[in-house]
Amino acid sequence: MIEEYRETLEKVPLSLTDPVELHRICVCVRKRPLNKKEVTRKEIDVVTVPGKGVLLFHEPKQKVDLTKYLDNQLFHFDYSFDESSTNDLVYRFTAKPLVKTIFEGGRATCFAYGQTGSGKTHTMGGDFSGKAQDSSKGVYSLAAHDVFNLLQQRRYADMDLSPYVTFFEIYNGKVFDLLNKKTKLRVLEDEGQQVQVVGLQEVPVSSVDDVIRLIEKGSACRTSGQTFANTNSSRSHAVLQVILRHGKQLHGKFSLVDLAGNERGTDVSSNDRKTMVETAEINRSLLALKECIRSLGQNSEHIPFRMSKLTQVLRDSFIGENSRTCMIAMISPGMNSCDYTLNTLRYADRYMRLLEIKHASTHFLRGSRTVARSFSVMRNSLLTCVFQEPIEELIQISEVEEKFYEDLQVSGNVLALFDTLLAYGARLHSRYFIHLNGLSTQKCEVKGSGFE
Repeated sequence: MIEEYRETLEKVPLSLTDPVELHRICVCVRKRPLNKKEVTRKEIDVVTVPGKGVLLFHEPKQKVDLTKYLDNQLFHFDYSFDESSTNDLVYRFTAKPLVKTIFEGGRATCFAYGQTGSGKTHTMGGDFSGKAQDSSKGVYSLAAHDVFNLLQQRRYADMDLSPYVTFFEIYNGKVFDLLNKKTKLRVLEDEGQQVQVVGLQEVPVSSVDDVIRLIEKGSACRTSGQTFANTNSSRSHAVLQVILRHGKQLHGKFSLVDLAGNERGTDVSSNDRKTMVETAEINRSLLALKECIRSLGQNSEHIPFRMSKLTQVLRDSFIGENSRTCMIAMISPGMNSCDYTLNTLRYADRYMRLLEIKHASTHFLRGSRTVARSFSVMRNSLLTCVFQEPIEELIQISEVEEKFYEDLQVSGNVLALFDTLLAYGARLHSRYFIHLNGLSTQKCEVKGSGFE
């Protein structure tokens, strides 16, 4: 059924020649190919990536009368990468546009999210050949390559910037320095309420080779373990930071995060206590990250960054004045990973919708000021008319207008507010013409109401 449906689709995959659009917050999805175990089990590929940011999730279902059918769920993202996409292609549309941000004094963050075994470490750290990893082919090293290229350009060479690299992991709620014998670190806030990782070693680097050596050194120390989906699963969040300093002053920071894979408790119930504790802490920190993103999308006054060490460390990357973020949602295409894949897609899709609502609310509230002024002009114009029995109608109009202003200030739901605005506008509009139709023998001037 799925293969027949795929044949009807027109595929337009991304290529290295396609233009890159700049986003303050970019959401992408990458599908990995079926691995050897999945091919051996003859698992069905339930994910299709036609291109242009579109992804289709095929969920085989069965009706009450046992008739089989295919539920095709459509998702839209900024970019979507199919199983044939290389790390170079993924990097070009995700992390590469963020590199210039740190040269402009900003903060940039790129993180890979998804279930264990979905290809996060492959994307961020580099291609695997068996258990050996080529660190020169990952987003880490590709970003470092662009940083050194920009440092040599005349525009930035005169800024006297020095590059440094830090590499640490967050395991079971604790922070360890991967470049300094896994020394345990503390995460504190300074007097300016800026989060500092106390004791974190910043290593000066002078070339891409230096960065690759540090990546290999840190990756070798990273905590890993065996899970149901991956025999060598990363059990910690790894954060590689490329830092630019002007003297001792911080100029820009690029955080590249390889998140630990999320898992369900039912899938690790047969494992030992250590694995269960790791899973609980991983899921707790990922939940904290979701809550922070949700609060940011809703413009909440309180952002719960203190819920986990992960969100504390990434705090300045999300709320800085000049900050940009990219999320790469990694998904597994096999039938046995349906639940995980669907959860990852829904989370990334929710992230996209929050960003769209936040963007729409900014433009909507700007436009609402103009509409509110129109309401005010209409009311003043109606007051200039001579009605036989106008008092009750005018009082109702004033009450409607006051209610509109209250909802405009209190409501955080843009769509509900927009519906409310349309309802109020329709009521005022209808009252306005009812009064005019009943005043055929009287004079009434209505100017500049915006509803003529």
